[in-house]
Amino acid sequence: MKTFPKNFVWGAATASYQIEGAAQADGRGESIWDRFSHTPGKVFNGDTGDVACDHYHRWREDIGLLQQLGVPAYRFSIAWPRVIPTGRGAINQRGLDFYDQLVDTLLAAHIQPHITLYHWDLPQALEDVGGWVNREITGAFVDYTQAVAQRLGDRVKYWTTFNEPFCAAFMGYRDGVHAPGRRDEAQSLQAAHHVLLAHGLGAQAIRALQPTAQVGIVLNLWTVETLTEAPADQALVEGQWQADCGWFLDPVLRGCYPAEAWAAYGSKAPTLRPADLQTMAQPLDFLGVNYYFRALLDGARRISGAPDAEYTDMGWEVHAPGLYRLLTKLQREYPAVPLYITENGAAFQDEISADGGVHDPRRVNYLREHLAACQQAISAGVDLRGYFVWSLLDNFEWARGYSKRFGITYVDYATQQRIPKDSFHFYREVIARNGLA
Repeated sequence: MKTFPKNFVWGAATASYQIEGAAQADGRGESIWDRFSHTPGKVFNGDTGDVACDHYHRWREDIGLLQQLGVPAYRFSIAWPRVIPTGRGAINQRGLDFYDQLVDTLLAAHIQPHITLYHWDLPQALEDVGGWVNREITGAFVDYTQAVAQRLGDRVKYWTTFNEPFCAAFMGYRDGVHAPGRRDEAQSLQAAHHVLLAHGLGAQAIRALQPTAQVGIVLNLWTVETLTEAPADQALVEGQWQADCGWFLDPVLRGCYPAEAWAAYGSKAPTLRPADLQTMAQPLDFLGVNYYFRALLDGARRISGAPDAEYTDMGWEVHAPGLYRLLTKLQREYPAVPLYITENGAAFQDEISADGGVHDPRRVNYLREHLAACQQAISAGVDLRGYFVWSLLDNFEWARGYSKRFGITYVDYATQQRIPKDSFHFYREVIARNGLA
């Protein structure tokens, strides 16, 4: 058996809108995902996060699952509209009370909280005045960050400003498939710029209040590859990498936008102020990497994956070698910064078996292959500090509603019963051994 480094951090991850429910409880305001999911035709089957996994009321049970799993860390996000219902102004102390209890109970269970401040549930009131396209939102994010850090910072060491700016900006403002559902490329690029600017300002705000805090950002990343070695195909790789991943990596790690992608966007490129890039490039204590698939190009066309590959229920190619290549690329091409896998997992069609269990051998194999890729990367010299499985629970999968199950714990949404899947038990054994058998 090959073990992971002695202090390797094992964890599980969730996100507020996907699990909490209690959409109108205790003064919580409306989020863009409340509005989007209640708009006919936006989410599969008309599903909403109104109840989700009812984690707001069942959080003690869910911490019990974390204890059973044996993880020393739990990554979760704060719901901005639960803390400041209209995005700016009065703080809702009842909202902060919820997270205060959660943090204290996690610490009592010897589980380190890893907090994400923004996992896509923007207060609707801020979207009504322009959302991430409006530069003034960065000040609102700083106010929100200060409110949370002042309340929880004495106990929370690990802070992530944003989860997947690519999705928040491009899927929400360019592709229209995520909230708020806009379809304007220029707006999406400006939104992305403001998200990264808010990241820098938020990092400064956390450190001003808690100088010893570990502060990072989480990006969804992938390798860009081609089916052939033809020079014309290979020439497409760098441009696609810059447009997809470099657009977010370069500003936070290099203090600039990637030149080829900037030129390609032309007049749609975002408006900057002189100090923006310096603000965005705050020193990072870690970079979170969310990996699910590689980007594969067939000529100038992007395809879902190799024809003979295995695919998840999301239609994503299962390709663990891509994770190894991504991690070594990050180590090689970007300033040395510790890495965490902050999300990795797969959706499959899970069902309760006659014996009462949930048997998910494909997910077990998926996790085994990707953990082996992590081991391989560490052996190659990558400074990988931890791994968070996505997700602790089946949950509201954004525009796919409840039709996709990523959890290592099955959730019966009608009864809210939680059933650990075989993948849960597999992961528990990996953690206990600190390695793969």
